[in-house]
Amino acid sequence: PPLQNAELGKRAPRWIRDNEVTMCMKCKEPFNALTRRRHHCRACGHVVCWKCSDYKAHLEYDGNKLNKVCKDCYHVIIGCTDSEEKKKKGILEIESAEVSGNSVICSFLQYMEKSKPWQKAWCVIPKQEALVLYMYGAPQDVKALATIPLLGYTVDDTPRSADLPHSFKLTQSKSVHSFAADNEELKQKWLKVIHLAVKGETPECQNE
Repeated sequence: PPLQNAELGKRAPRWIRDNEVTMCMKCKEPFNALTRRRHHCRACGHVVCWKCSDYKAHLEYDGNKLNKVCKDCYHVIIGCTDSEEKKKKGILEIESAEVSGNSVICSFLQYMEKSKPWQKAWCVIPKQEALVLYMYGAPQDVKALATIPLLGYTVDDTPRSADLPHSFKLTQSKSVHSFAADNEELKQKWLKVIHLAVKGETPECQNE
């Protein structure tokens, strides 16, 4: 579990692995070829970009030595709060780890929109919004790439291509979203949830 504010700097954090995120966990800037450098906040263990890791604080668990920390931890440790940070979060700004831990279903799926190439996405249907599909780049990302309100979509589960036999499609007038699971069992689990959601019924939890 993430460290509580009172424990910051007193205990060593669990480091989020670099490959668990595709964007800075603070400012949500994507890590790309140019801003490839990922830094870890030594207080909370989050992966942040260079801009967000440009702070230093004395950490108790490290013999009070000065360590690189992110902006949020810096404010907590030196004891000042930033009211700007409290601005209301937008719909996409629900943290993936938060919704994945309390979801009807979540897993990686391949995703394709219009004629774009297939891409891997971490897909989640949160319990508190069981009719919305959230898509993230990776399981620990702090901002969703997209959300699909499932109500009213038509489900087509006949696979289009031999390469992706476990695929299904969601269509509503002009918008078409194609998904593919790694196996038939996973596909059926998703379909079970989605078939109910498109009718506005709350699905049962599928996460074991």
